[in-house]
Amino acid sequence: MDDLPSVQPRFAPWKSDVAWPTLEWPRGESANQDELDAVVDEMFTDENLAVTNAVVVVQGGRVLSERYGGEQFYFDRAAEPITRESQLLSWSMAKSILHMIVGTLVDEGRLNPDQLAPVPEWSDEADPRHQIRVRDLLAMRDGLDYIEEYQIGQTSHVLEMLYGEGKDDMAAFTAALPLAHEPGTFYNYSSGTTNILSRVVADLVGYGDDYRSYLERRLFEPIAMTSAVATFDTSGVFVASSFVHATALDFAKFGLLYLRGGRWNDEQLVSRGWASTAQVPFSIDEESGDYYSWQWWVTGDQYGTYWASGYEGQMISVVPALDALVLRFGHTPAENYPALYAWRARVLDVLSKDYAPS
Repeated sequence: MDDLPSVQPRFAPWKSDVAWPTLEWPRGESANQDELDAVVDEMFTDENLAVTNAVVVVQGGRVLSERYGGEQFYFDRAAEPITRESQLLSWSMAKSILHMIVGTLVDEGRLNPDQLAPVPEWSDEADPRHQIRVRDLLAMRDGLDYIEEYQIGQTSHVLEMLYGEGKDDMAAFTAALPLAHEPGTFYNYSSGTTNILSRVVADLVGYGDDYRSYLERRLFEPIAMTSAVATFDTSGVFVASSFVHATALDFAKFGLLYLRGGRWNDEQLVSRGWASTAQVPFSIDEESGDYYSWQWWVTGDQYGTYWASGYEGQMISVVPALDALVLRFGHTPAENYPALYAWRARVLDVLSKDYAPS
């Protein structure tokens, strides 16, 4: 196993004098609001960060900064300015949403991370893929020979899965791949793996409308994530690798759910024990140097920051030690991610000034 930092999961407790943002987000100001505003401005002016569409910063359950820019492009109508009502694309942040949904099934005893993954293509005990466990799927350590490559012209299972041969049944497309490594021994980031896991969920809650209803009943409705729309493939499986649309403020509600340890108002939507698994790294991504847990990323910084991450720099960063969330939506190429992470660190430096947890 990789050399990983020791992380003690932590959460930020709800403040009794702040309303839950079920209907509307409470607003506030930082003691260093001018400095925070200046750092947020950088996201819209720094050429290294390319195009930014939205930034939301929350601390203590209150929105301290919210800003939008750029345009939303459509195939069937003219582009529109991006506003707080715009439905933004999650890309791989949807993986972290699936983490929560898997947790509800684990909490109910309907699924066990240590069990062999119930995948029909691997049911033959003589098949080496039969040994892949649910936890291997969660941690991207299944060992499948899957290539996550976004450059057109390169061998790419992710592009073929999302837009080519595999688009109608993404889980089946990925499950048919052979092993490249023994299950559990090698980390390989794989959007296809998440869609296999999503089909495991479908086998328990139902396909198509039944799955959509489960998502709404267990997550979107309780936290009033009313703008959220999940995309399903033709087989009726939630494309949890990539496709949830919602407003920036509704994505922030999902971040707050994890910041509060799976609690929303007086209801524990997913157990604190399950929510904590998002914070514990199991692997290191050799290319980026980032840590990976179960469908979430972990910084290993002093604030316990972990985040849902999407293509081109979408992020819902959860910061327990500062009771904070930092969200960003836009289009930053992967080679400029270090600049994006440095920006986030500057935001956290401002939020940490004069902050005293209650």
